Amino acid sequence: MPPLPRMSASTASPEVAALVDDLLRDPRRPGRPDLLVPAPARQAPPAPRLPVGPAGIGTSALRLRLPESHVADQSPGSPAARTGLRVPGHPGGARVREPSPTAKEAPEPGVPASAGPEPDGEPVPALYCPPAVRDDPALGDEVDDRLVEWAEEVGVYPGQLDKVRAAGFGRLIMLAHPETDDPDRLLAAARCALAEWSVDDHYVDGEAEEAHPELLGRRLAIAHSVIDQAHLPLRYAPQLEEVVRADPVMVALRSSLNRLGAYATASQVRRLRHELAIMFVAYNQEGVWLATGHRPPVWEFLMHRHENSFVPCMALIDAVAGYELSHEEFSQPSVRRVFTLAGSASVIVNDLYSMGKEDVTDLSLPRLIATEDGCSLGEAVRRTVDVHDELMHAFEAEAAALALAGSPELRRFLWGLWAWLGGSREWHARSPRYHGTGTD
Repeated sequence: MPPLPRMSASTASPEVAALVDDLLRDPRRPGRPDLLVPAPARQAPPAPRLPVGPAGIGTSALRLRLPESHVADQSPGSPAARTGLRVPGHPGGARVREPSPTAKEAPEPGVPASAGPEPDGEPVPALYCPPAVRDDPALGDEVDDRLVEWAEEVGVYPGQLDKVRAAGFGRLIMLAHPETDDPDRLLAAARCALAEWSVDDHYVDGEAEEAHPELLGRRLAIAHSVIDQAHLPLRYAPQLEEVVRADPVMVALRSSLNRLGAYATASQVRRLRHELAIMFVAYNQEGVWLATGHRPPVWEFLMHRHENSFVPCMALIDAVAGYELSHEEFSQPSVRRVFTLAGSASVIVNDLYSMGKEDVTDLSLPRLIATEDGCSLGEAVRRTVDVHDELMHAFEAEAAALALAGSPELRRFLWGLWAWLGGSREWHARSPRYHGTGTD
């Protein structure tokens, strides 16, 4: 269960695959795109907006849109009720481009549109998520080409580089980080992402090599010594180094983190190392499930997804964009909460995809809900969408509250999280690797 779909997954029943395909390729994007577009680029007259302090250079474009009743929890005491505000538009009018028009335009929020019938005859609901800010296929291809070259250099996914290329991980990074057109910066993030996922594919799921659950804890511990460099006495250090250099996954982790230093501060790199350590805990949990045949209850799986999500990728939002959110603000519990809410929401989109593409015995949130609640798979999809949307609405409302008192860097980071969610959603919906075509 990596945060990304397996590159060589078994296909589920045609009915399930069609159900998920309809859900992901639904052209509706209920999350407001004008939350992402700089004010000068808006074509429609803007809704009433309130200024967000403090004043100063780079803050004139910081605005929050007023909400509509369906956007977030309006119950007494909720962030939305307290602030009455929305996620900010991009601070300072960053250079971002709207994605190219698609064959099917999304209807206005609130306008019914069918995404196709489920096996039980009910319409597939729309995921609450914004559209991607920009789509530059040529830039995505360039990042993919460089990423495959690097994967060959470090030795991960031997004999499977064609699958790495087909998956379009460089395209994902291009879509999710719209604040830069620099392929080198995007490649730095893509290398880190692929190294992270190679840990799962090589050690846990057996996608890139035969999995050995009995060795998982040892391998992860040694890999952790790379992300948080172990310092052994001189007599023993060469023995650890020999093991690390013989393992392509550890070579990839070291290479990606070292090269990231050209674009990220020491604090930003340390932030990523911390997120990877949390992910390794989740990998060990998954290893126990695989070794014992344990089928986790929904609450435990959601806890696992809190730890095993796209959070390590999202941790690089400011580094890729060329600024830094201070450790003091990033580590605040309220910021951590909205950050991980976004991570959990994004990986649930992946779980929906995985349900349609992976073997029926694999674990995903819809399948676990269907088992635990005793409902049909179609109903489990609807309940999974409800879980996703609850997380998204909570993120939207609480991010708005944080933006009122936060620094310009925090408001920009919150914008980046919103953009990341839209880019990831678009990648899952349109990747040629998953749907056979890049268009609807």
